Amino acid sequence: MKYSRNIHSLINNSAFGELPSSKKRSFKHNNKRGNNSRINKLLLLAIIFICGTTMFVVKGNALHNTEIQKGIAKEIIRFHVIANSDSDSDQALKLKVKDKLVERLAPLLNKASSINEARSIITDNEDLIQKIAKETINKNGYNYPVSVSLENCYFPLKLYGEYSFPPGYYEALRVRIGEAKGKNWWCVMFPPLCFVDDTYSVVDSKTDQKLKHLLTKEEYDSLIENKVPVKIKFKLWDSFKELFQ
Repeated sequence: MKYSRNIHSLINNSAFGELPSSKKRSFKHNNKRGNNSRINKLLLLAIIFICGTTMFVVKGNALHNTEIQKGIAKEIIRFHVIANSDSDSDQALKLKVKDKLVERLAPLLNKASSINEARSIITDNEDLIQKIAKETINKNGYNYPVSVSLENCYFPLKLYGEYSFPPGYYEALRVRIGEAKGKNWWCVMFPPLCFVDDTYSVVDSKTDQKLKHLLTKEEYDSLIENKVPVKIKFKLWDSFKELFQ
């Protein structure tokens, strides 16, 4: 009888019977490690997919925004006045020069219906622009030299009333006072957004209609919509975050 019980116990603990408890624990541990490894691999693949998709979308949007900016730049001329230095007196002088030039150029540029007409008005009056700037400087007790040019230069993102002009290169009338090392003042000369009012908080309907006429609908809409950064949200990303909550 004792021999029979030993045989029965041996069978139960053999490969054909129940595993010993120590081996059971080892099997469960290895199985758990295998599951965790698979989950980690899936998470890694999800992260790679999300990063790749995000980079693709961001790059696509950046390229599209660049094309939009270039389209806008083809139809407008900016105005850029650079002060001699950042001293209070030089900054005040910069604004006085700006005011005189805006006062004189506004009636002329309001007549322009295209960038070519606006460009011709500026180039035809370049000597006059320099003369007005120089006279304003001298009348305020300074003898700074002044240079005037129409050139392409970089502008950061700027807001004018309800419009947000994207950063990039634009054709601009640049007025440099003295060493031109101070803070600068800029606006959109054509269409005449900087001739609307000093706060740029109100753009009249005539200027608005001119912008609509010059730009494509997509370009015009981007001036309004770009004020608030667009956030791209992925469902997959939300699901991925829930795994860690």
